[in-house]
Amino acid sequence: MTSRLRHERLSLAAFTICFVSMLFLTLGVGRVAAEQVSSTCSGVSCVRQTVWFNDSGDYYRESGSSATGATFNLVAADLYGYNIYHYGSQGAAIDHVYSYCTTTTFCTTGYGYNCSPLLENPLREGPWDRRGMVVGHVQSGKTANYTGLICKAADAGYRLIVVIAGVHNNLRNQTQLRIDEGFVGRDSARLLSKSEDRFIGVGRFDRTRRPVTFTNSVRDFNKVMATGVGIPLDNLNEPAVFVIKKHSSTLRNLIEWIREHSAKVGGTVSAPMLLIDDEADNASINVRGDGQEPSRINAQIRTLLGMFDRSCYVGYTATPFANIFIDPDSDDEMFGDDLFPRHFIVSLDPPSNYFGAERVFVQDSEAVIRHIDDSDDWLPLSHKKDAPVDFLPTSLLDAIRTFIVGRAIRLARGHETAHCSMLINASRFTDVQRQIRNEVHHRLEQIQSSVRINGALPAARALRDPEIRELHAIWETEFADAEFDWDQVQAQLHAAAAPVRVVEVNSNSAGNLNYREYQQTGLNVIAVGGMSLSRGLTLEGLMVSYFLRNSIMYDTLMQMGRWFGYRPDYDDLCRIWMPEEAEGWYAHITESIEMLREELRIMEAASATPEEFGLRVRSHPDRLIVTARNKMGSSQRLVVSVGLGNNFIETTTLWRDRDRCLRNRRAVDDFATALAALGIDGATAREVSGGWLLRDVPVGPITEFITAFVNHPGSMLTESAPVRRYIEDRSDDELARWDVLIASIRETEDTFQDELLGLPIYCQRRQPGSRGNDLALPVSNNQRVASRGIERTGMSAELIRKAEQSYLDSLTGTRDTGSRRGVNFPDRAYRRYRERPLLIIHLLKIDPPRRGAFEESSPVVAYSISFPRTEREEKRVEYVVNTTWMRENYQDEFGAEELDDSVG
Repeated sequence: MTSRLRHERLSLAAFTICFVSMLFLTLGVGRVAAEQVSSTCSGVSCVRQTVWFNDSGDYYRESGSSATGATFNLVAADLYGYNIYHYGSQGAAIDHVYSYCTTTTFCTTGYGYNCSPLLENPLREGPWDRRGMVVGHVQSGKTANYTGLICKAADAGYRLIVVIAGVHNNLRNQTQLRIDEGFVGRDSARLLSKSEDRFIGVGRFDRTRRPVTFTNSVRDFNKVMATGVGIPLDNLNEPAVFVIKKHSSTLRNLIEWIREHSAKVGGTVSAPMLLIDDEADNASINVRGDGQEPSRINAQIRTLLGMFDRSCYVGYTATPFANIFIDPDSDDEMFGDDLFPRHFIVSLDPPSNYFGAERVFVQDSEAVIRHIDDSDDWLPLSHKKDAPVDFLPTSLLDAIRTFIVGRAIRLARGHETAHCSMLINASRFTDVQRQIRNEVHHRLEQIQSSVRINGALPAARALRDPEIRELHAIWETEFADAEFDWDQVQAQLHAAAAPVRVVEVNSNSAGNLNYREYQQTGLNVIAVGGMSLSRGLTLEGLMVSYFLRNSIMYDTLMQMGRWFGYRPDYDDLCRIWMPEEAEGWYAHITESIEMLREELRIMEAASATPEEFGLRVRSHPDRLIVTARNKMGSSQRLVVSVGLGNNFIETTTLWRDRDRCLRNRRAVDDFATALAALGIDGATAREVSGGWLLRDVPVGPITEFITAFVNHPGSMLTESAPVRRYIEDRSDDELARWDVLIASIRETEDTFQDELLGLPIYCQRRQPGSRGNDLALPVSNNQRVASRGIERTGMSAELIRKAEQSYLDSLTGTRDTGSRRGVNFPDRAYRRYRERPLLIIHLLKIDPPRRGAFEESSPVVAYSISFPRTEREEKRVEYVVNTTWMRENYQDEFGAEELDDSVG
């Protein structure tokens, strides 16, 4: 090993222990430190295998001593690893350090972890069935994680590995290639080749073990090809791997082939099987009601598991809501137990260089997000598959130019051979995508022509060209603070634009994103697509995204976020265009998923299984939307139960008609009267940032106000009856005393003024959301009434300091976590440390006024509540959701089985 690699090893120690040991070693063999493997696990044979490789793909290996003399078989690696675990810049930067045990248990390393099983021991006799789930982050390296799990499972004795790799061919092909590199060691499309270059990935340094592959990187499972292998699964000396598409016909073919060729007389296979379900929340979930036959793909996966005497199911997803909400007691006599992860759920934390939702939508949203507000005349959010596209809006033109200028800056930084991509996801219809692709191609040719002809001229002359002048305007707006001046950027424009091409990525397109073919030069592409760009598919070097979609479904939105991932040395150049409403939903989803991850960590700390902990996890408020999505085809009234502890609710949609607005104004006036009767009035209020604070308010007037407030059904979590029941259940202890904030802003010339409790209230101004109508008034497009940071109101300085430090300690971003400077603290950080609940009364001036709305001389009333953590067992409250209303207001993509050929 080179001296430089050895020197770099020490600087990676903390990174390795904190991340690699968690990410790659949590499943199957446990959290093992990079520097040593302890033999304190009785009966566990461990061996250290450290894999290093540099940016050129050169592999290095060191073998450590085994605690019991066991030998190491297969090494997990990923040729694309430097995009996943990049450390340093170019040259011989170390990107992977792996340690393995040849058993499927946790291994103690002196870091406080005990030996406890996750995957079942494949050598255990008798029938068994194990179900679990891994919760990662979008584009964070889940494929690399389960590649490592496959390697360790094969070492331990699993003989058959099935990877169900998404619903699209391009994702399945991409996954097969990564499995070839990280596990098989050979290019599965060239197995019969005599050429040396058929060996790839791990096969470049270890060819002693050769797993059998029944699929290849260009072809899905085929019964004829599989039969040609001629080896019954029970007789395999080496592990067998299938990488298949999550499609009904593919699953049916595999099930039939196993029945015909590999099952014993009783109809089952004795070889232990590991099934990896990638994107486990997509198409795998049973969306049929009770008493009905399970949905097709769900039933086929359950059937496949039931064909093996010994099987382990591990679902991978970044959006686990639908999986967690599976009824753990649901089963079917024909298809067996449903896919609830009853034995374990592991939450993977990303490394420090992950460019994820927390950074994009919480910490650095102003730097990264740009709003689309000019698309209605071009392509409305809701459109038909034959919608015409005959021009490009200014926002999309700005995005394209930003991509060209950003790539020029990357070239100036020395990224000549790096992949560079732009994403355009504006429609789920392939015909519309084709039109967008053609228009973008035409505009790109104009830019390429301008920089080819005039890009080398002196700046003053070059700027006479309209296209170069627009590129310069983008540089001034977006990148003037970068390290290069305009002359340096202009000098790179031609090299930046010339190799860029525009491709469609959908079920009907001939174009593809085969980044592997461009390893030496880099692939530079603008990818136009829809559903194919929504799950699993990786856009290498993604820098600019243009996202125009209208879903509020959490899994749909997060999986569309292809811009998440790893952006070494160019994260400051990344930009995302999206509607303001979509940004609001993403910010909300980010907080919701982080709250769920916190619950999973609590479950792990309590050594509880999802079955034991399930009621608490499944009481998460966001079940409202997930359940509604799974019942979209129904018009029934849906009853769901949630807990409100450590949650924030607010009236994001209000009534617009005069009568209800007046009733809500009376409710807040009566609330003020009730407080005054208790001696709580303007004289006792304290002026704070954000308004007037009332301390130690008894619960009685709070519940009376919530009961009197007329809630709009579009604001689901503030439905009066369940909120009141939750409060009343804790009115004697946790929620007996409250803080109340009467929100008020600073006075300006055009401030709208009101009065409450004898206090001057300067009303907050809000724009109406775009989904409104004559009765519904969404409060802005970002789905937020209260301002950021409001939930720290009423907290002591010491509690605020503790809350902020706790959040800094949890950050995985690249910023200095020891400093509060520049950190946008999310409200959930404060909520965890609140000692009393907080009710916020908002008097809002909605601009501009709309005909039929409450008269302009009076503000409309809204409210928010920050509920602190509860120490009591959650007594869940029931919400009733009318799914017909949900369908009418939030229709978008549905399950994969409902797609037709016009969608891709």
